[in-house]
Amino acid sequence: MLPPGSLFDTRTIPFNFRGVEKIHETYHGRNVSVKYFVRVEVQRQLGGMKMPPITQEHEVIVQIPGVEPSINEPIKMEVGIEDCLHIEFEYEKRCYHLHDVICGKINFLLVRIKIKHMELAVIRRETSGEGVATSAAMSSAGGGGGSSAKSDTQNVVTETQTLLKYEIMDGAPVKGELIPVRLYLRGIPADVTPTYHAENNRFAVRYFLNLVLVDEEDRRYFKQQEIILWRKELG
Repeated sequence: MLPPGSLFDTRTIPFNFRGVEKIHETYHGRNVSVKYFVRVEVQRQLGGMKMPPITQEHEVIVQIPGVEPSINEPIKMEVGIEDCLHIEFEYEKRCYHLHDVICGKINFLLVRIKIKHMELAVIRRETSGEGVATSAAMSSAGGGGGSSAKSDTQNVVTETQTLLKYEIMDGAPVKGELIPVRLYLRGIPADVTPTYHAENNRFAVRYFLNLVLVDEEDRRYFKQQEIILWRKELG
C-alpha cells in the first residue's frame, strides 16, 4: 500500500508475491475455477470530497512444479467377452508428467468377433460439491465427449470431457497380434493440469485412458484406467 500523494504521470510500482499462499495451480473447468489475480485500487479525493475509487484487476497464471511419484508401477489389465474376445493391455507406468509420452501395447489373445477399429481417448473428469472425497469411489468406467451427472445424495456434480481421441487400429485384428501404443500428452489441445485429489473435499480433477473397440455392428467395448498427471517443469 502506498501513502497518500499526487499522481500526475505514469509510475512503476514494484511488488512481489512473497508470503502469499498459492496451494493450487490455475484451473479453468466446467464448474470449478481456481484463479489468482492482481487488483489495483486507487483511492481518490477532490477538494476534500471522497470520490469512488478506480479499480483494475488482471489475472496471473500460477504453475507449481511437483515431485515425481516414488512409486510408478505399470498398468496391466485384461478385458474380454467369454469365448468371443480376450485382450490384454499394458502401459509402462501409471504416473506421467504433463509433457510425457504414454507408451504401451495391446495383445489380442482371442478374436472371434469382427472388430472395425480401436481408439484410445484421454478423458478429464471434474467433480465438485460437498463430499467429493466420499464420492471418489463412485467414479467408474464410462464417459464421453461432455456429459453431466449429479449425485442427489451428496450434491456432487461430475463433468466428463474427452480431451483427445487417437485411433490406434483400423481393421480386424487376428489372434496373437500386438498393437503398440504411443500417445504424446503435449499434443492434447486442451489445457491439461496436474491431477487434483479431492481438494478441501470440494473438488477433484482426474484423468483417464479410455480404450474403445468398435465391431462391424457398431457395438462398443471399452476399458478405462485412471492415470496420475503431475507437473515436471514450468511452461
